[in-house]
Amino acid sequence: MLPFLLRRLLWLLALLAAASAAVFVALDVLPGNAAQVFMGPDAAPEAVRALTRQLGLDLPAWQRYLGWLRDLLRGDMGTSYAYGTPVAALVAERLAVTVPLALLAMALSVVLALGAGLYAASRHGRAGDLGTMALAQIGIAVPNFWLAILLVLLFAVRLRWLPSGGFPGWHADDGGGAGPALRALLLPAVALAAVQGAILSRIVRGALLDVLQEDFVRTARAKGLSRRAVLWRHALRNAMVPVATVGGLQFANLLAGTIVVENVFSLPGLGRLVFQGIANRDLTVVRNCVLLLAAMAMLVNTLADVACAAIDPRRREARAA
Repeated sequence: MLPFLLRRLLWLLALLAAASAAVFVALDVLPGNAAQVFMGPDAAPEAVRALTRQLGLDLPAWQRYLGWLRDLLRGDMGTSYAYGTPVAALVAERLAVTVPLALLAMALSVVLALGAGLYAASRHGRAGDLGTMALAQIGIAVPNFWLAILLVLLFAVRLRWLPSGGFPGWHADDGGGAGPALRALLLPAVALAAVQGAILSRIVRGALLDVLQEDFVRTARAKGLSRRAVLWRHALRNAMVPVATVGGLQFANLLAGTIVVENVFSLPGLGRLVFQGIANRDLTVVRNCVLLLAAMAMLVNTLADVACAAIDPRRREARAA
C-alpha cells in the first residue's frame, strides 16, 4: 500500500504544478495588461506604468511564475490590491464558509444517492425504480442556481423556516453560532447536492445491478440470505468502487457550483471572493483562489482513489502491475 500512496502523492504534486502553470499562463501571460485593466482605459500612462512596476508585471513571465511559486511554498499569497489586505487572510476567512458548505453538500448528495440508488436497485424494473430514475433525470437537468432561487422562495419567503441569505458566523460572540450557521448553509447545500446526488444515484443503481449479477450474490441467495441482506452486506461494498470514483470527480463540479450559489445566497465564501476578485480585476486574488480550488478538487480525487484501493485491493494490484 505504501508504494501506491507514494505514487499517488507524486502524481498529485505533478498535477498541482501543471495546474499552477495553466493558471499563471491564463491570467498573466496571455495578451493584456492587468494594470491597464485595473485602472481603466482612461488612466494616465504614468499611473499605469507605476502600477505595473508595483505589481511586478514588468519582470519576465518566468521570473514572476517562479516568484509566485516561491511565495506559495512560504505561505505568502501576496496582497490584494483591491482590498489592501493579505490574500491569505482573505482566503482563510472565506474557507470557514466554503469548506463546511462543500462538506455538507457532499454528505447530503451521498446520502441522497445511496438512498435513491438502493431503493431503485431493490425494485429493478418496477414502478419505484422507474419513478426514482425519472426524478433523478429531472434533478440532473435542473441548474443549481435556479433550484437555489426556488428554495429561497419556498423555505425562506413563504414558509420562513430558513434564512434567505447571509452568514451569521460560527462564533456566538458575533451574533452567530453553530446552529444559526448551519441553518444558513442548509439551503445552499441542498441546492448544490441535488444535482450531484441525482447523478450519483444513477451510478449507485447501475453499480448495484451489475454486482447483483455476480456469482457470489447468487451463492449468498442460495444459502438462504434475503435479498435485503445480500444487498446491504455483500453488494453495496463491491459497488462502492465506481461510486467513490465518480463522487471524487463530482467534488470539482461542486466547488465550481459554489461560485454561483454563494452569490445567490450572499455567502462570504471562497466562490464569492473569486467573483468579487474578477469584478474588481484583482489578479492576485483570482490567481490564488483558482489554484486553491483546483488543489482541493485534486486532493479529494486522490483521497477517492486511495479509498477505492482500500475497498478493492485488486484495483491497487492492477495499478501496481
